[in-house]
Amino acid sequence: MAENKTKPTTKSVPEFLEQIEDPGRRADCKIISALMEKLSGSKPKMWGDAIVGFGDYRYKYASGREGDWFLAGFSPRKQNLTIYIMGYLEFYPDHLERLGKFKNGKGCLYIKKLEDINMDVLEGLIASSIERLKAN
Repeated sequence: MAENKTKPTTKSVPEFLEQIEDPGRRADCKIISALMEKLSGSKPKMWGDAIVGFGDYRYKYASGREGDWFLAGFSPRKQNLTIYIMGYLEFYPDHLERLGKFKNGKGCLYIKKLEDINMDVLEGLIASSIERLKAN
């Protein structure tokens, strides 16, 4: 069975955040980091070179594949701030309807800037996802 390529590292999250060139993106990432730390109750850690993850989650698919991942995380990609919602977005249509301006994949939100979205709704979405994962 294939292993995840992205794994936790010992790299410094604060140093990583300070290296974000765009000041607006850097500020948004610091806000998201503080929010996810509060909601997960976990300190951030780097996953690979560019993902900040919070908490630990052991998953197992029906296929038998299993691995370790984080409860919530984000990555300051060049075009978007990517927010990882590990409980899959399909479970949260009400949140998505009220969130604001974003694009999404199965478990990722792609946001240009935080001012484009409703932060209370984002907080509820992240909290609901974390609760769902912890309940399993």
